[in-house]
Amino acid sequence: MKLSQFQFALPKDRIATAPPRWRDECKLLVLHKDTGEIEHKLFKDIIQYFGKGDTFVLNDTKVFPARLSGNKEKTGADIEVFLLRELNKEQRLWDVIVDPARKIRIGNKLYFGDDESLVAEVIDNTTSRGRTLRFLFDGSYEEFKQSLFNLGETPVPKWVKEKVTPEDRVNFQTIFADKEGAVSAPAAGLHFSRELFNRMILKDIQKAFITVHMGIGHFRKVDVEDLSKHKMDSERLIITPETAALINNTKRQGHKVLAVGVTVIRGLETYVTTNDEVNPYDGWTNKFIFPPYRFAIPDAIVSNFHLPCSTMLMSVAAFGGYEKVMHAYKVALDEGYSFGPYGDAMLII
Repeated sequence: MKLSQFQFALPKDRIATAPPRWRDECKLLVLHKDTGEIEHKLFKDIIQYFGKGDTFVLNDTKVFPARLSGNKEKTGADIEVFLLRELNKEQRLWDVIVDPARKIRIGNKLYFGDDESLVAEVIDNTTSRGRTLRFLFDGSYEEFKQSLFNLGETPVPKWVKEKVTPEDRVNFQTIFADKEGAVSAPAAGLHFSRELFNRMILKDIQKAFITVHMGIGHFRKVDVEDLSKHKMDSERLIITPETAALINNTKRQGHKVLAVGVTVIRGLETYVTTNDEVNPYDGWTNKFIFPPYRFAIPDAIVSNFHLPCSTMLMSVAAFGGYEKVMHAYKVALDEGYSFGPYGDAMLII
């Protein structure tokens, strides 16, 4: 597959800047991948397609306030720092992206907060993602983390909305977020409400949680036409033995596994046994799924509507079939569906 095959026109006003009032009442386009039939539903109707013994696999990562606004020493120039991941707890080292990057050199100090109470020093300028910062903080680790996160902003992508609001701290987080480490929300999981979980219990639909700390690699521009040459950023992946057993038992008993979101899709497909079962795993994944691809684990997937030429769209097309998925996206545009993490969703069964 070529990058250009995933291009389509997406008007900016079709990107949702806020979620629906009720999490589970966004629109849901249902694509039957065998026949190509399309149905139009609400997200809360998703359980109509599943029953007793089926398992929904969700990503329980928790988004942290990753975007910091600061100033460079001496010049006072405005600097934005995007925290990617913590590298060393004791030394307060973080892997970050700095914007504008061209103004930053090793040894520069950056100041954050109105009172410049938090200071960081650039100690590495050569990492693949940008920079390494050492935060200079005398207090305990807990006090440092509290100070860092108090100054941080919810990392809603700028292409979704330029200015983040206090409501985004809640809206850009799933109700089951548990393990801190993501810089973007697993968007398909945002649609699940407590009411929907209760209705799943009534239908004996099971929940399984894996952890994939979503990075910004999903949003990086693919700059090669030949998709086989694209390299994904690595993300931390944890699948416990208990979760692996639940998923494998679901399949052995002939029930369906629903992967909720692209992070779950790639997580489930990262470390599969020769007889198509999930292995427990605690490590990193740079799995990139694009057509053609044979899936071992999920029987169905649900995902939001993604940007043109995005790796997430490619993964969805690998599951639903390129032609059928691209046609479904055209239907979604014609029918007024919203795109992006706050937008509507598509179920492929």
